[in-house]
Amino acid sequence: MRHIKNWRIIAFILLTLMVCLAVYPILFLLTGSLKNSGELSQDLGPIFNNREGFAKWSMFPENPTLRSYVELLIDSPSFFVMFWNSIKIVVLVLGGHLLVGVPAAWGFAHFGFKGKKILFMIYVALMLLPFQVLMLSEYLTINALHLMNTHWAIILPGIFSTFPVFIMYNFFRKIPKEIVEAARLDGCGEIRIFWNIGIPLGAPGIIAMLVLGFLEYWNLIEQPLIFLNDQPLWPLSLYLPNISLEKAGVDFVAAVITLLPSILIFLLGQDQMEQGIVASTKKE
Repeated sequence: MRHIKNWRIIAFILLTLMVCLAVYPILFLLTGSLKNSGELSQDLGPIFNNREGFAKWSMFPENPTLRSYVELLIDSPSFFVMFWNSIKIVVLVLGGHLLVGVPAAWGFAHFGFKGKKILFMIYVALMLLPFQVLMLSEYLTINALHLMNTHWAIILPGIFSTFPVFIMYNFFRKIPKEIVEAARLDGCGEIRIFWNIGIPLGAPGIIAMLVLGFLEYWNLIEQPLIFLNDQPLWPLSLYLPNISLEKAGVDFVAAVITLLPSILIFLLGQDQMEQGIVASTKKE
């Protein structure tokens, strides 16, 4: 018993250290957002100005201030333009996932048609390919459709992403076919079966899909850099790469505000997301 107790203590210490490592970046951002410009310049000067010495960081500001919050939230209208650009992109992409990806996953899971397995394998293969591989083909297609430098250049490829289909397919497959067949024998149409059986029983998977989709499209970097030329069209994810020592406090605040929606969405859909990941790992 004593041996088991010692292992529990060791496990507790290791888990505590891992939690501290995971939480430290968030505390780092919060601390930086409360420091004044002089303290930030003193701490980070060797990094940005190539000064002699080493950068340092204290987890407790010497003179905490909310000046950076005021400067960003009141004196920086461009931040809110980018914020609403991100909201627009994410909402339309996730709405497209609901309208396109969920019905497609239901069709793969409960309809039989010629070439179904080959087509699904193509879906999975496309999901595994990184954006860098598909970038040229996407660029040529979007340019041919005259959608360059518009939000639709990001939204349309996102709507037809294969990832939500893959996630929902495994959830819908867990619905017993006997229930679907019984509904058909009772005279229910396919749309009614999908609406009254597929969506309620697949709700955890839908929520997991939306959570993962939000985390992905809220933090896009490469697609906006390639497809959007005008800065007023940029999403919030492109606000942070412009960090400088003069605006370090504002940039820390922007990072905190950018992080908050992701944390909130993750906490609200954590259980469903775990179920989605587990379901997606099951073999057909």
